[in-house]
Amino acid sequence: MTGFQTDRRLAERYILKRPLRVHIWKSLIPAYAAESINISQRGIYFKANSPLSEGEAIEVFFDMPEEIIGEPSSEWRCTGHVVRVEPIEATGGKRGVGVQFDCYEVSRSKPLGAALATGTLPRMMADIVP
Repeated sequence: MTGFQTDRRLAERYILKRPLRVHIWKSLIPAYAAESINISQRGIYFKANSPLSEGEAIEVFFDMPEEIIGEPSSEWRCTGHVVRVEPIEATGGKRGVGVQFDCYEVSRSKPLGAALATGTLPRMMADIVP
């Protein structure tokens, strides 16, 4: 065994602290707030208080910044599965959650922050009009 580890990441990571909404797939538990730590084309790493488990399917909603996609900011809906959960000591008991994206879509042309400000958050994906 060698004395170093190689980085297994296949896509560039962007350090990005953004508010998120996380929903456990096919769950009656309401979506909850979290904050991203970094993001890539293949996944996201965020901190949250929720007790997620590896392998769990989730949806993540967040505003994809213009700096990454080259277009005005818009809300994205990414579905994926949890690949890592670990404690984050510096955040008062929060856990770091790594998610690998299975698919994603632009769920609204108006950024999430603007929807929050007007109080027009959809309750279900069927309520979202692109």
